[in-house]
Amino acid sequence: MYAVIFRAKTGVQNQEYSNTVARMRELAFEKYGCLEFVAVTEDKDEIAISYWDNEAAIRQWKSDSEHSLAQEYGRAKWYESYIVQVVEIKREYKFGYE
Repeated sequence: MYAVIFRAKTGVQNQEYSNTVARMRELAFEKYGCLEFVAVTEDKDEIAISYWDNEAAIRQWKSDSEHSLAQEYGRAKWYESYIVQVVEIKREYKFGYE
């Protein structure tokens, strides 16, 4: 399993931003097989983690033309800075789940 960790400082969060984020999440799930998505935003700090079965699907999602345009637009309009990390999950611990 893999995780994509997105950490950002946002300058503007408006309806256009929210709609774009929702669309990118929809694209990840419906077209590229994202398994799970968790996001937290506090003031200007945002962290989002998505989980994937394989790294190839992540590369395809990131190179999707719609996703690329949204990233480019985001850099110009919404984000002061961001970093994306892709990590392989080697161990997983669960407590209280079936």
